[in-house]
Amino acid sequence: MSLSITFELQEPDLDYFRQIMAKTQGAVSTLNQQQILAAAKKLAQDVDGKVPEFMASRILKLQQLVALVEDKEWDLTDEETTEVLSALAYFAKPEDLISDHVPVLGFLDDAIMIELVAQSLADDIQAYDEFCKFRTAEIARRGAETSPTKADWLETKKQELFLWMRRRRAERRSGGGGGFRSIFRPGG
Repeated sequence: MSLSITFELQEPDLDYFRQIMAKTQGAVSTLNQQQILAAAKKLAQDVDGKVPEFMASRILKLQQLVALVEDKEWDLTDEETTEVLSALAYFAKPEDLISDHVPVLGFLDDAIMIELVAQSLADDIQAYDEFCKFRTAEIARRGAETSPTKADWLETKKQELFLWMRRRRAERRSGGGGGFRSIFRPGG
């Protein structure tokens, strides 16, 4: 038998967790990048296979954020790195709101914090996920010695955007409305 409990945190509830996150960032401000990443990795390693699904799915997000910072090909700016590390700082704090030793519920605060971090960095995570898929496809297409970079991915995205714009223009022209562009065509 399993038991399903669903709850929704309102904005005041989330504000409480955001305040905790801000306090934690101040408390761990003396830590360097390696220490913060090591703490996040340790949490993921310590709970591997030992937590309920609600936490396991969030640990994957935590691992993705660590990978995002450590991936040399992704090439984060200093500002982007600081933003992600600040978000991960909570996991470098030795004491939790709820002790991780409390069965099942001990990771509830960690799950909430991971979710808040993932939401605040959703665009970064999505872009990194797209880059990883691009890199995997490029390595499959061009061989293992290939080392696609963020710049390669961005160039591909730019080319896709230009193709999309040309296709849209062609669709509009074929619809009969030449638009203002037709007056600039030679002989037009």
